[in-house]
Amino acid sequence: MDGFFGRLNPDMCVVTAVAGGERAGCLVGFASQCSIRPPRFVVWLSKANHTYRVARAAQHLAVHLITRDQRELAELFGGRTGDETDKFACLDWTEGYGGAVVVRDAAAWFVGAILHRTEGGDHVGFVLDPVQWGEGRGGKLLRLSDAVGIKAGHPVD
Repeated sequence: MDGFFGRLNPDMCVVTAVAGGERAGCLVGFASQCSIRPPRFVVWLSKANHTYRVARAAQHLAVHLITRDQRELAELFGGRTGDETDKFACLDWTEGYGGAVVVRDAAAWFVGAILHRTEGGDHVGFVLDPVQWGEGRGGKLLRLSDAVGIKAGHPVD
């Protein structure tokens, strides 16, 4: 499947979750619109990821598009684990709908109510119903090829 998967170059996004007084967030490459009417979006979180453990108890997730010049943000959310690092300590964020964490400097973002969770192997899909959204900075979006050198902050089998 390398000949197929290796040609994909999706936009990356930062997904944040809040539950039980705990905040989490990660860099995600598996995400897509999955319905036009009603609008729906799915993000796939690795079961090895701290964000997945928080998201299991969350009612909402925030999804953020980031630009290519936000490599530091991508490295923070992709290269550090929330098991060891408070990723939000030095970050400009605000509280969104349902207590979601919204990164202020994102290119675009939305908060989605979690409608369904679906197994997908080593990832779980969270189908989201957008309930709040906004736009921010301009610029070309960060893509998978831009993030290739970021070493995952959580263990990968």
